[in-house]
Amino acid sequence: MEWIDTHTHLYLEAFRSDIAEVMERARRAGATAFYLPSIDRSVVPDMLALEEAYPGFCHAMMGLHPCSVKPETYLVELAEVERWLAERPFAAVGEIGLDFHWDTTHVKEQFEAFRIQCEWAKHHRLPVSIHSRKSTDECISVVRELQDGRLTGVFHCFTGTVEQARQVVDLGLMLGIGGVVTYKNGGLEPVIRELGLDPLVLETDAPYLAPVPHRGKRNEPAHLVHVVERIASIAGTDPETVARATTANARRLFSATEEGTGS
Repeated sequence: MEWIDTHTHLYLEAFRSDIAEVMERARRAGATAFYLPSIDRSVVPDMLALEEAYPGFCHAMMGLHPCSVKPETYLVELAEVERWLAERPFAAVGEIGLDFHWDTTHVKEQFEAFRIQCEWAKHHRLPVSIHSRKSTDECISVVRELQDGRLTGVFHCFTGTVEQARQVVDLGLMLGIGGVVTYKNGGLEPVIRELGLDPLVLETDAPYLAPVPHRGKRNEPAHLVHVVERIASIAGTDPETVARATTANARRLFSATEEGTGS
């Protein structure tokens, strides 16, 4: 069984001491590629170093996370994103979006940063990786506003309703499914039953959101097998079919950039 982790923060401190072992476990479990979302300029050196250490296996994104959008620094951060996008290839613009969970003080700036980065994605013909915590409807609205046939991407860590999922898919984007699908109250069963495998890609968001039976511990890509098994159970199919379908979806999503990064 082979699969792709479309959203994983393997460059963070949580993996500093055992990244080689984490990578080896992932390979043995079936990983064929990792996509690394950026957060802000502070993580870029470590992210690019990991990509360089695992060429053709790790693929970096570039973007400003909504939780890093601060009034006093976000324009400087965005300027760095723009500079990097012009300087070298990236797999996607991400992660970007809106987060209304921790702080709604800077909503205006979050919206501005989200729209700007979506436009950059269209300009560079890159997909977007969208963070939409407690802001799914608002993120859908921005995508609808900006969609002119050139905006592609994935709603990372999708936890919305069937109706929201249909709107995302109708707008031409995919749904990132990770450890939440294994949680008792994750709420993703109706989405998978109604929409099937066609719009799904796999992700871990490691080191966060570990699936059952590892919930509450550090997440890592090898744990994605539990996500695959749970999706298969919900969809009434086998894990190999889930892995094959989501891998094809991920390759299609990143097809314009997969060969141009990690080298």
